[in-house]
Amino acid sequence: EVQLQASGGGWVQAGGSLRLACAASGFIFDDYAIGWFRQAPGKEREGVACIDIKDGMTYYTDSVEGRFTIVSDNAKNTVYLQMNSLEPEDTAVYYCAADESALPFWAKPVYDHYGQGTQVTVSD
Repeated sequence: EVQLQASGGGWVQAGGSLRLACAASGFIFDDYAIGWFRQAPGKEREGVACIDIKDGMTYYTDSVEGRFTIVSDNAKNTVYLQMNSLEPEDTAVYYCAADESALPFWAKPVYDHYGQGTQVTVSD
């Protein structure tokens, strides 16, 4: 059974940083892409960043490019999202997700498996 456990959310002032973690189990980690998605109140869920575990390719949505970094610790089956220079517009519930096709979120907007969300709140 695919399991994705997200953690690391919280409250931070604008300009601050948070690091989210996604611990994965129940599947062959190397064969998947892991992505972070977010959903703000009243808005649709959007892809934020993703990584192809096998080749390490990363992709970011334009609004977080240069501020967020996604990395994978393959020994721990964990993917991290380092979020710097946070803005109030980044406030959302963040979800990690896994996809067996290993496609980036812009090619496949709905991944196969999602974990529970973690709330990120950025105040100005």
